[in-house]
Amino acid sequence: MALWRGSAYAGFLALAVGCVFLLEPQLPGSALRSLWSSLQLGPAPAPAPPGPGSPEGRLSAAWDALIVRPARRWRRVAVGVNACVDVVLSGVKLLQALGLNPGNGKDHTELHSRNDLEEAFVHFMGKGAAAERFFSDKETFHNIAQIASEFPGAQHYVGGNAALIGQKFAANADLKVLLCGPVGPKLHELLDDNVFVPPESLQEVDEFHLILEYQAGEEWGQLKAPHANRFIFSHDLSNGAMNMLEVFVSSLEEFQPDLVVLSGLHMMEGQSKEFQRKRLLEVMTSISDIPTGIPVHLELASMTNRELMSSIVHQVFSAVTSLGLNEQELLFLSQSASGPHSSLSSWTGVPDVGVVSDILFWILKEHGKSESRASDLTRIHFHTLAYHILATVDGHWANQLAAVAAGARVAGTQACATETIDTRRVSLKAPREFMTSRSEAGSRVMLNPNEPVVKWHREGVSFHFTPVLVCKDPVRTVGLGDAISAEGLFYSEVHPH
Repeated sequence: MALWRGSAYAGFLALAVGCVFLLEPQLPGSALRSLWSSLQLGPAPAPAPPGPGSPEGRLSAAWDALIVRPARRWRRVAVGVNACVDVVLSGVKLLQALGLNPGNGKDHTELHSRNDLEEAFVHFMGKGAAAERFFSDKETFHNIAQIASEFPGAQHYVGGNAALIGQKFAANADLKVLLCGPVGPKLHELLDDNVFVPPESLQEVDEFHLILEYQAGEEWGQLKAPHANRFIFSHDLSNGAMNMLEVFVSSLEEFQPDLVVLSGLHMMEGQSKEFQRKRLLEVMTSISDIPTGIPVHLELASMTNRELMSSIVHQVFSAVTSLGLNEQELLFLSQSASGPHSSLSSWTGVPDVGVVSDILFWILKEHGKSESRASDLTRIHFHTLAYHILATVDGHWANQLAAVAAGARVAGTQACATETIDTRRVSLKAPREFMTSRSEAGSRVMLNPNEPVVKWHREGVSFHFTPVLVCKDPVRTVGLGDAISAEGLFYSEVHPH
């Protein structure tokens, strides 16, 4: 009888726990396991892998419902002007093959030797941060490039922001894509058939960029990477001089695009100050030759030259309609142009949403379109590992809720090399609550996976925030920013003015 009562008692308690779980599915797993173990029925079962009911599953399903094509769609997209072949391989293995050992990390704005390469790689791998540097010694670079290109497991991909963005757009069969950039035989072979390259863009030799990847937790001596990322370097004179800029602009008249995407300004860092000053003026002339009413998106990339960045901010920003950038570029931009939070030397962990929001707001208020300023800039697409923000001047863009969600979704699928989000392979790393501003009285936001896009307003600027489902074991990190920007633009609609 006592045995029967004990079994019944345990059964009722187990039933009660089941009811609690059904009524409170959000109750922390630790609390449920504690309740289960108090029944003394043995250890709780292991938590189920993320599925449709997990935060990741709910967020992914909510995105799919939100992501809709805009009413007015792009038909012809012209992209220029940096293009190359990316040679992707393990950074640690290449440096070991070069006979290098991990020492003290040190950033170099320009690489002159193998030793500089080792120090800069160690510096950024230790932070888990992406970076791109120019290698000044042609002969040493070509020796390293040959070893890298023939290294077991090295892979060759389409490279350069313009080519990667063009390639992403070309995946949509109803879009016609023009790409202008230095396209050699290997790159031409790698490009999608849907990408048209004008004959003037073809050259006999490819420009190679070496992409040294590392995984989260990967170790080299005392060094341990906190995140998966990559270190990029090249000796690329054609892209560095933006040689294809004039070819690009002269091709637009015949191609008749309804969207222009420009990138490659960062490649000028290896050039003299005088060359940079002269070339930026020519960039401005070229942009002004693009017919009025065609939006121009500028994609930024990793930079170290504050003077060049400041010149781009003050000269180029007002001439373009849209910007794409990541957290490194955003903070460097603010530091270079004396923007908000510019005393911050670097990000620690996930960039603070309020700080990011303040800098985006400042860019649009100081350099964006307004009644008193003759600027075309009305949109910024910001991306970092854990979340994305789309900031727009009100009245100029539509479908931005879908656009920011689409950009975040492609970050998860492309990094994991899956067609759709695989909830077992991704995790939610965005802050569960955040402030929308740090420089004024912002509001506190609680993240809800069922409603993953958060919107707020500030003085005529709309912000759309969404978390990223971060790939736990990324297959490839290169080109993620370009894919995010392309996808965000693909789902965006600009209001004609």
